[in-house]
Amino acid sequence: MPTIDVELTQTQSVAWEKLEDKSTNEILYGGGVFGGKTFLGCLWIITMALNYDESRWLIGRSKLKNLKQTTLATFFDVCKLLNLKPVEHFNYNAQNGEISFYNDSVIILKDLFLYPSDPNFDSLGSLEVSGAFIDECNQCVRKAVEVVKSRIRYKLKEFNIIPKMLMSCNPAKNWVFTEFFKPYEDNVLTDDKAFIQALISDNPHADPEYIKSLHKMDEASKQRLLYGNWRYDSDPTKLFEYDSIIDMWSNNYTEKGTMYITADIARLGEDKTVIYVWSGWQLIHALSFGKKPLDYTHEQLQRLSKEYRVQQHNIIVDEDGVGGGLVDFGNYTGFVNNSKAKMKTNYANLKSQCYFEIAKMVNNGEIAIKFTDSEIKSKLIEDLEQIRDWNSDKDEKIRVIPKDKIKEMTGRSTDYSDPFMMRMYFVLVPPPKTMKIKGLM
Repeated sequence: MPTIDVELTQTQSVAWEKLEDKSTNEILYGGGVFGGKTFLGCLWIITMALNYDESRWLIGRSKLKNLKQTTLATFFDVCKLLNLKPVEHFNYNAQNGEISFYNDSVIILKDLFLYPSDPNFDSLGSLEVSGAFIDECNQCVRKAVEVVKSRIRYKLKEFNIIPKMLMSCNPAKNWVFTEFFKPYEDNVLTDDKAFIQALISDNPHADPEYIKSLHKMDEASKQRLLYGNWRYDSDPTKLFEYDSIIDMWSNNYTEKGTMYITADIARLGEDKTVIYVWSGWQLIHALSFGKKPLDYTHEQLQRLSKEYRVQQHNIIVDEDGVGGGLVDFGNYTGFVNNSKAKMKTNYANLKSQCYFEIAKMVNNGEIAIKFTDSEIKSKLIEDLEQIRDWNSDKDEKIRVIPKDKIKEMTGRSTDYSDPFMMRMYFVLVPPPKTMKIKGLM
C-alpha cells in the first residue's frame, strides 16, 4: 500500500492522541469553519480501515445528500493525498453507500436525520461497526448519536481497540453545548469524552481571501464560524435574553411577597422532578430528584409547605401525566400545559402564555434567584435558552417550541424551566379574594 506522511495541525494532533488512547470513547472536534474537522475525520476513518483488515466503519451526517456533496469530497481528497487510487485500492458504490478497500474493510455512509417515520432509527437495524465519524454532528439529534454509539461493537476484542466515535461540529446551543462544551468549560468533562476547539486560525492552509470573506459576515455568523464563539446567539425567536437570565442571580432589588411552590413531576426514567419555592418574585429554594413514588413527592411538597409556610392553594403541580395523580393526592392546584390561554389572548395554550409573559419579566430584570445549587442553576439556564417562538412567521396563534423538539436538540426535557414558567399562573389566575359581608366578623 502506498504511504505518505501527513502533517497535522496542533489541534488535530491533540485530537489524534485522543483517537489513539485506550480511555476516550467520544471526541468532539469543533469550533469555527475550516479548522480541518472533516479532513481529520476522513483521515482517521481511512487509517483505521487500512490498519484493520475486514473491519467496518461508519461516516454519518444528518442528510446523506450533504454527506455526498461535502464530506465525501474531502474523503476523496484525503485518499488522493495518501496516494490511494480508485479500483486499485478502494471502490465506491454510490447506490449502496459503501466504500470497500482492497483489504476487505468497508466504510458505510449513513443518513442520520430524524425522520418521523423512523423515530427510533430502526433503519440502522442490526448494523455493527468498529468505529464511527459523524460530520457536523450538531445537525443530528442526540438520539441518532446514541444509536450509532451502541452499534460500535464489531470485532473490537479481535482488533484490541475500544469503542471510538469522532464528531465534528460548529458552535451550537444544543446537546453538543450541554454535553461537551459546557462541561469542558467547567472542567468537569468525564474521562471518556474529549472536546478540542478547532479554529480557522489553527489551519496554516486556510486561504487569506476566505478569511477576509468571513470578516464580512453578519455578527452572529462571524462570532460562531470565525471565532468559534459558543455563547453568541442572536436568534430572534429566543424568548429569554442570555444576559438577563444570568442577571437573575444578582438582582437585589426584587422584594419578597406571597409564598408559592411550583413543581414539575418526573414522567420517564431520565426525567427529573423539580420543585421551586418562591417569595413573591424571588426564587428562594430549588430541589430536584429522579422519578419517585407519588407519596414521596407529596411528602417533599408538604415538608416545604410547612418550612416556608406556603398555603395549599399556592402550590401548583404539572397535572399532565403522573402529576395528575399528585394533584388529587394533595389537593394542589393543577397546571395543564395545553389548556386554554387566559384573558382572551392570542396564545395557543396556557404554557405558551406563561412562557411569553414570564420571559418579559426576566428580560426586564423583575425576577431574582437566591438559591445557590450550581447544577440546578446550570440546567435552568440551559433550558431557558432553548425556549423559542415556534412558527412565528405563520399566521396562527402564538406558541412556544414543543417539548419534543427541545428534547431532540438537547437530549432531555425542560424539567427545570417548566416549573419556573408555572409561577406566572398565579398572575394569570389569581386566587379569589375573600368577601367581607357587612355585620360578620
